[in-house]
Amino acid sequence: MKEIDVFECYYEASCVANGRPRHAASVKLTATSDAGMITYTYSVNFFPHDDEEDFAISYDAYVSKVVFEGKGRRSKKKEVVWLDGLEVACNGLADRLGGTIDWEKPLITPRRG
Repeated sequence: MKEIDVFECYYEASCVANGRPRHAASVKLTATSDAGMITYTYSVNFFPHDDEEDFAISYDAYVSKVVFEGKGRRSKKKEVVWLDGLEVACNGLADRLGGTIDWEKPLITPRRG
């Protein structure tokens, strides 16, 4: 199985999970391929980020959504469409956890794979 983060970035965010405030979120579009099948998944993971150097990721405030699953391989054309819809989709995922993402305040340079 091959997994590639098509897009990943950390943003300032707000959420409370398990009684602990979270001040950042990891946002991803991930492609997973195996045996001629491809799956694309959006994910949001809120983590504490208690200071500027704290990037310890916890996985107790994680939510994801599969956007495509089927036969094939990576498609740059499809990825452009899913990247265009990333903010709206991930806002919906963040809402499920009672959190918000500040898209204007990235904590790292976005990574593309």
